[in-house]
Amino acid sequence: MNSSLKDKLAVLPDKPGCYLMKNAAGDIIYVGKAKVLKNRVRSYFTGSHDGKTQLLVSEIADFEYIVVSTVIEALVLECNLIKQHNPRYNVMLKDDKTYPYIKITNEAQPRLEITRKVLKDKARYFGPYPNAGAAQEVKKLLDRLYPLRKCKTMPKQVCLYYHLGQCLAPCVQDVAAEENQRLVEEISRFLDGGHEEMKQQLTEKMQQAAEAMEFERAKEYRDQIKSIEAVMEKQKVTMADTMDRDIIGFAVEKGWMCVQVFYMRKGKMIERQTTSFPYYGTESEDFMSFVSQFYYDKLNALPKEILLAEESDPELLAEWLGVKVYTPKRGTKRELVQMASENARIALQEKFALMSKDDARTIQAVHNLGHALGIGTPHRIEAFDNSNIQGTDPVSAMVVFTDGRPDKKEYRKFKIKSVEGPDDYGSMREVIRRRYSRLLKENQEMPDLIVIDGGKGQISAAVDVLENELGLYIPVCGLAKDERHRTAQLLFGDPPEPVEMRRDSYEYYLLQRIQDEVHRFAITFHRQSRAKTMLSSQLDEIPGIGEKRRKLLFTHFGSLKKMREATVEDFRQLGIGDKLAREIIAHLRKMES
Repeated sequence: MNSSLKDKLAVLPDKPGCYLMKNAAGDIIYVGKAKVLKNRVRSYFTGSHDGKTQLLVSEIADFEYIVVSTVIEALVLECNLIKQHNPRYNVMLKDDKTYPYIKITNEAQPRLEITRKVLKDKARYFGPYPNAGAAQEVKKLLDRLYPLRKCKTMPKQVCLYYHLGQCLAPCVQDVAAEENQRLVEEISRFLDGGHEEMKQQLTEKMQQAAEAMEFERAKEYRDQIKSIEAVMEKQKVTMADTMDRDIIGFAVEKGWMCVQVFYMRKGKMIERQTTSFPYYGTESEDFMSFVSQFYYDKLNALPKEILLAEESDPELLAEWLGVKVYTPKRGTKRELVQMASENARIALQEKFALMSKDDARTIQAVHNLGHALGIGTPHRIEAFDNSNIQGTDPVSAMVVFTDGRPDKKEYRKFKIKSVEGPDDYGSMREVIRRRYSRLLKENQEMPDLIVIDGGKGQISAAVDVLENELGLYIPVCGLAKDERHRTAQLLFGDPPEPVEMRRDSYEYYLLQRIQDEVHRFAITFHRQSRAKTMLSSQLDEIPGIGEKRRKLLFTHFGSLKKMREATVEDFRQLGIGDKLAREIIAHLRKMES
């Protein structure tokens, strides 16, 4: 198994869906369904298999998957995809069978029947139903409950159904149109969701039969209830209206957008298209730009309906295309759009996870970054970020990336000592001074590149300390963010100027990873520092608590909450007398109330 497959297997989601196995030529050779994609797809590449599966696995060069909400949806989608692609290794679902519908015919004397074709005959169709056996059982139940005509060809005399009370016998007597309409409406109500009331009635009859020791009849009622539950389970990847529609959702992350287009034809989802690209405007603008270009050369082959994610302008698109375009607010159609957006989100996560696992490209990204800056390959990169909220508890953090990989044992934290208030330039000067004067003193390895989370001012502050105070000439670059806090520009040089870099390049993604990691590390450290400051300030108000005892209390208890909930006995272990312990507890509880 190649490394690319291993990496994709490592980031599979634990959700239901369908997977499509491909050979080296990119042809789909197998389609399957899974309750948990992660477990099912991985199982092909572990353990022993029969001859057919071994042959299949030997040809798999790549795979893709579609996430759905339920196992039923995965089953229906599997059927649609197999019929669309006719994969070589699929056997069971290659025939022309489709899932059944329950149909109420449009006739003067209507009938109830099971059909696998939806025609434009003004009949009422309900379904499709993945469980064909259960559909037949529910039809039998409806036949017993609602005495519509049973015979396909009208006989000349009444049959057994009439004598059983299951047919009104229109063959020999007039049945009013109003009566037929009443029965049709009741059946429709049942199939449209009114089955819960019927289930309740059957449950009561089952309990009564069981109490009367009529176990065979109770079992019959139980089986009817199970059939109703099986056939009425909802699914979204096939709809009964036989309409051609496109469902389009999207997701964004790290300056990238992924758009998923689900193609539904004759009410069945048969295909999807995934497109990922860096975006530069707002999410809604770039999404609509993509959709407009997507349909530009398809104006003669448009679907009847297009469903879009909410962050869009459907009215403008509808006017241009001349078809129905809207963002559904509720129901199954909204769930379809959400499913497309969820698949887009997962596709982006997979993209970034695979990028971070690709060692060769990561090393190449480091080389390309150095080339763009004209400094050689920066094997060791140290990045800094300051963090404070309204000037309180200012801290700074440093992360280290070695050959493009985070080296967490080398991370460092700094409490700002010489700067009062929110002074980012002063904080940067202090941290750079402390970090690199120590490396000089201890004769340790210097970085090949310093990355500052900030703009020209922070870069100038760092370079001034390095060159004019420490005599060090280490390249320093800055990462400026836009108004949406996304990495916008790489700044470098004297004076610092923007460096051109493609947003879809691996080196750009490497810079984003570095910036995200140092920001996360700094924020985490700042939160911890604020918590300690709050603890110290409250303890300082208690007579008899000096710096030594404050540190002892903090080391032992770790938080005000634990100290507040402690007993006098807990304080004795630290050598604190009962009187002072009671004062500490009382003071902290008073502060809380």
